[in-house]
Amino acid sequence: MDTLKWRKSSRSNINGGECVELARLPKAIGIRDSKNPDSGHLALAPEAFGNLLHHIKRGRSHV
Repeated sequence: MDTLKWRKSSRSNINGGECVELARLPKAIGIRDSKNPDSGHLALAPEAFGNLLHHIKRGRSHV
């Protein structure tokens, strides 16, 4: 997965705390911790990722 282009989320903490990176996968969206990129990533279908963002933006603690 090193060939993927990961980008830091605009919602990431600039102080180095909560850092999330995203990448487009062939059929999913990849999500990983930018402080520990070698620990793996989650892959969500685009619809599931959209639902996750919807809930995050509304401040819900669970989906």
